[in-house]
Formats: sequence, C-alpha cells, structure tokens
Amino acid sequence: MPVIIFLLITAITALSVFAIERGERRREQAVLGETAQVIASSLDRRVNTSGSYLIAGAALISTLDRVPADLFRRFATELRLDADYRGSMGIGWSPIVPRGQIGAFEAMVTSETGEAFTIEPLPDRQSNFAVPVTFFEPMADRMARARGFNMYSEADRRSAMQEAIRTGRPTASGPVELVSGQDAERRGFIVYMPVFEPGTGGELIRGFVYSPFSSQEFLDSVLTRELIGERGVRLYDGEPSPGNLVASHTPSRMTGNVTRIEVSLADRPMTVEVESARGDALSLLSMITLLFGIAVASLSMLVARLLTQQAHEDQSALDFYAEQNSIRNSLTRELNHRVKNTLANVLSIVALTRRRATSLEDFASGLDGRIRALSATHDLLTQSEWGTTPLQAVLEAELAPYTNSVDAMLELKGPGVELAPNDALSFGLAIHELATNASKYGALSVEGGRLRVDWKRLNDDLVEVVWQESNGPPVSQDRTRGFGTELIEKIVAHELKHPVDLSFAREGVRCVLQVPVRKRAEFQLRARRNQLSEAAPTN
Repeated sequence: MPVIIFLLITAITALSVFAIERGERRREQAVLGETAQVIASSLDRRVNTSGSYLIAGAALISTLDRVPADLFRRFATELRLDADYRGSMGIGWSPIVPRGQIGAFEAMVTSETGEAFTIEPLPDRQSNFAVPVTFFEPMADRMARARGFNMYSEADRRSAMQEAIRTGRPTASGPVELVSGQDAERRGFIVYMPVFEPGTGGELIRGFVYSPFSSQEFLDSVLTRELIGERGVRLYDGEPSPGNLVASHTPSRMTGNVTRIEVSLADRPMTVEVESARGDALSLLSMITLLFGIAVASLSMLVARLLTQQAHEDQSALDFYAEQNSIRNSLTRELNHRVKNTLANVLSIVALTRRRATSLEDFASGLDGRIRALSATHDLLTQSEWGTTPLQAVLEAELAPYTNSVDAMLELKGPGVELAPNDALSFGLAIHELATNASKYGALSVEGGRLRVDWKRLNDDLVEVVWQESNGPPVSQDRTRGFGTELIEKIVAHELKHPVDLSFAREGVRCVLQVPVRKRAEFQLRARRNQLSEAAPTN
C-alpha cells in the first residue's frame, strides 16, 4: 500500500511537470514567434524609411540639370536622418557616366570637391557606362576610400540596379562588401533608387540614389535586451542556410529550437530566425513542482508505512493474545490428560504391588521405588518443558544408582533419539523394573556382572531397545512370574502400543522393547507458545 501511494503521487507529479513543461514550451514558441515578428517589422520599417528618403532624393535630383556637391550635401543635411534610419551608413549619389565622358566627369568632380577623383574600374567592353560613387553623406573615412568605385562593375550591385530600373522602386542588393578592401565584417547590402530624366517616361536613366546597410549594424539596431533576452537572432538572405547568413546575434545556449519568418526588404526576400536559449532543462516551476511532489510522495509513503506497520503490530498483538488464550486452554486440557494418565499408572502400580506384596513393608518398599522411577522421568520431562526427552537421558536417570558401582559394568550405546512425554514415562518405568530386578537377582547383584543396553532405529517412527544382562547369577528356569514382569508386559506394552519380548535365559535376562518415535508435529503447541512468548509485544 505505501508503495502504491508513492507511485500514485509520483505519477501525478510527473503529469503535472509534463503539463507545465508543455505549457512553458508553447509559451516559448509563442514568444519566439512574436519576437521574430517584431524584429521583422522593425527591419522592414527601417528599410521603408530609408526608401522614402531615397525616393525624395530621386525626385529632387530628377528636377536638376546637374547635381553639385554643395547641393547634395545640403540636401542630405536637411533630411535630418533620425533614429529610424539607424543601420544605414548614409545616403549617396551615383550618376550614369558614359564611357566617352569619363575623363571630363573626373575633372569636373575634382574641381568641385578639391580632391582627386578617379573612376575605377573602367567599364568593360560589354558596358558603355560606369556608375561611380560620387557623393556620399556623411562622408566618413571608410566611405572616402570608396569614391570613384564603379559599382556597376560588380555583379550583385549591377543586378540590383537593373532590377530597380525595371521596377522603378527602391531595390536591395544581395550580400556585398560595402567598402572595397575592407574585412568581411563590413559586409551588407545596398538599396538603390533609380533617377530618371524627366519627361522620358522612365526610359532614360540619369543615375541612382542609394543607401548602404551594414548587415550586422542593421540587425543590431532593432535588437534590445528586453526584446531578445538570451535568445539568438539570425538574418538570412533568402533561404535559411549557413551560406546565406548575413548577420547574427549568438544565443547564450544553442538549442536548435527556432522560429522563422520571411520578410521582404526593398523587394529582397530575407528570413529572420529566432532561436530559443531554453534547453531541455526543467523550468523553475517544474523543478519546484517535482521536488514538492517527491517530498509529498515520500512523506505519504512514510506515514502509510508507519500506519501499516502499526496495524500489523496491533493485529500481531491480537493474534498473540488469542494464541495465548488457546494455548492456555490446550495446556489445561493437556495437564488434565497427563495427570489422569499418571494417576492411572499409579493406580495400576498400586494394584499390582498390592497383589504381589507379602507384607506391608514389602508393599511400601515396592511402591516407593516405582513411584520414584516415575518421579525421575517426570523431572526429565519438566527440564524439557514436557517436550521431547532423549532416550539415553531416561536410561541414565534410571540407572544412576548403579553407575558408581565397581562391582558391575554398564554400557549404553545407540543413536540420539527423542521420546514423547508419555512414551518416556512408560519407557522409564520399564527400565526401572529391569534395573531393580537386575540389582536383586541379576547382573547388577554380583561383582563382574555386565549390563549392556543397545538401541537402534527400525524406521523413522520406531526404535528398538535391547536390554542384555550377562556374567550374573544363573537365572532360575522354574521361577514364578513377578510384579515386574507383569508391569512390563502389560502396562508398559499397553502404553507403548508395541509388544515387549522379555526372556529369562540362564545366562542372563534379555528384554527387547519397541518404543515409538513420534513426530515433532505433535509437540508444536508448546514450541509455538515459546515463540510467541519471545515475540510478545512490550509496552
């Protein structure tokens, strides 16, 4: 029962933890999706803001015959680029310069800016014009190194310009190296807005207003600690693959649990990926629930075990007292039965002694010896608490008066055999009569007499005892039957439930008795009483 309670509470705890974890994961997925949507929206807003500035710049430039450096600088200053323009490196102007006008254009720009201006690389044979970086604001050192760079000579930039001309809208390029010769960490993309000659219906292109974006700075501009926490964010150009990664924010722990959302930035498809930093470890609430559940399960099991143990102890006490009462009743009946048997034996002995006695003194002497024989055997039974008594112990008790005699020799030999109480009494009485007869008329009455008692098991339930006297006075063959003979052949044989073979050969008396060996099951009652006494509850 305690184990069942423990398993039940543990199962409930496990289900609770599972439900909590499932809810936490669903919440995390929802947060990932919301975070990805916020990031994508912020990126889109920044690109749209940049596109609006580019459209405004294109509209202004299309009304001018020529774009002087001071005018473009004043135009960029008046734009007052705000926080939504973060991530962009600025705004620039790149006109279309035909191959034949490159030298004149270089001289004009050099004259206006006061700095040497050279277009590199020159257009190849497949291109009749160049699109050089001419003006850029703010003109930082890194952008100054890009002055004169022919953007149309590079495939990704050229492809974006051609798409912008086709659509007439701001168009983003693929990943490019923003400043030639710089490290890959300055890689990004450029948004181009075409500027057409007015009145040509978009057929004649004058150049491009553009804004370069550092991919990493562009992504970092929309990320805040409150927004992403320890999560990771990646920005891919197109499909999310390692080769298309353009910017990233590394999570505190790589888990592989990601949410992706596609976004179009200036007509360029990109993918925002947000990775959870929450791994397979249990949440705090799950850990608290688990520990609390285990504690409750363990405490419940302990209480149930204590209650069960107390119930078992109470039941054991009730069983003990009931068993004690049953044993007391059984012992009373057993004592009554044995007293009756003993009194019956005494009455039989008295009756036989009285018939054979020739005088009162003879009667008293014979009765005294036989009663003492019963008493000696009773002492042995009392020592064994009326359990089984060794056969050899009965022999030694009855022959004790003759063991110190130097005139006779005694020999007892046989295996260890345990006798039941009633059988021990009858056997002891028979040995007493044989010993008394031997001390008066047989081997124990003369010097050099010899008595040998052997016993052996005939089977598990029966032992044969052989009493053999030798070297004593010759046994008279015309002797009359005495009391001892009748006692052994009648009373003892009746009690042992086996006949007694008693012969008076001239060389010595021989008596063969068969004594039952009862199984211990008949004495389980007292053994059980002893065990219960040892196991009795104490207060």
